[in-house]
Amino acid sequence: MNPRWQKSSYCSEGASCVHVAATSPGTIHLTESSDPGGAILKATPATFDALLTTLKKDTARD
Repeated sequence: MNPRWQKSSYCSEGASCVHVAATSPGTIHLTESSDPGGAILKATPATFDALLTTLKKDTARD
């Protein structure tokens, strides 16, 4: 089954964006719009949540 990709809500038109897809059983896939068939990272929902939490903390410091 092919993942159903969702573009990041922080992406503007024409920008290089992060795409996310959730698949069974509980795997999150991440890829970049400039190379959607290339590097695909896989993570558990807990790991993905930790990534988002870390990114939000780093953004708050800027």
